[in-house]
Amino acid sequence: MTPRKRLELNVYAPALVRDDGRTLAVVRGVELALPGLRLEWELDKEGRPVEVPRREAWLAEAATRGKLPLLCNGDESYPVTISGLRRFASASAGGQPQFQVHAKLPLDAPVITAASTVLEAVTEGARAYWGQATPDAAAVDIAYQIAPTPEGPPSPRRGLPALKLFQNIRSPEIPYYLGWLNFWSAAAARAIGFPDPARDAEWLSRARRTASGGWVVQLTEAPLDLDDPSHLDALKRAYERFPGIGGRLVP
Repeated sequence: MTPRKRLELNVYAPALVRDDGRTLAVVRGVELALPGLRLEWELDKEGRPVEVPRREAWLAEAATRGKLPLLCNGDESYPVTISGLRRFASASAGGQPQFQVHAKLPLDAPVITAASTVLEAVTEGARAYWGQATPDAAAVDIAYQIAPTPEGPPSPRRGLPALKLFQNIRSPEIPYYLGWLNFWSAAAARAIGFPDPARDAEWLSRARRTASGGWVVQLTEAPLDLDDPSHLDALKRAYERFPGIGGRLVP
C-alpha cells in the first residue's frame, strides 16, 4: 500500500506562560479552518485514540507545564494530529525559550485548499514569531539544510544552502528555514526585509496579510515538490532573496 502523503506544519512562538489561552486558541483555530474536524482524542500507550472528556481544562493544565499534549481526530484512517512542546533557551534562537507547535494532516484536496488558513490559525493562535507548512517529502530535503553530519556541518541536498542550527541564530524573529507556506510575523518580516515592492513581486503575488499584521507567503501554487525543477528553483530564489533566513547573513 502506498503511504499517505502528509502536510507537516511547524510553528515557533514565545514560550507559554502558565495558561495564557494560546493552546486552546490553536486547537480551535485548526477546527474552524477545517469544518467537521474535531481534535478531541489523545493516544493511549498502545497508540489507540482515547477521547479527552474535558478538553479545555486538560489543555489549560498542560499549558502550565509548557506543553500542548498530542491531540488527534480519532480517525485512524484519516489521522490529523497536533502537539506542542517547550524548546529550551539553549536550543533556541536568541537564547530565548520557545513554544513549538507541530501538526500533521493528510495532503489531500481539502487540506491543500485550506492549508494557508490552517497555518494562519495556528500562528495567530500561538502568537508566533514564524512558521511554515510543507509536504513531508520536501520537508526531508529541507531538514538536511540544518542537520549536522558525522563530519560536522550540514550537507544539504539539491544545491540548497546550509543553514545555522537554531541556537546559533541571533534572534527568535529570524525564521530558521523556508517551506511551501510561510508565516512571518510583522517582526519576522522586518527582520528579513519583507516586503520590498521593488524585489518581491513574485512573493507578493502569493502573499496575504494576517489579522496580527504578519504575512502568509506561498512559494509555489501547488504543494512544494522538489522533484519539480520549477519548485526547486523557486525555493532557491527565495533563499537568495532572503539571506537572513537561517542566520546566513544580516539583510
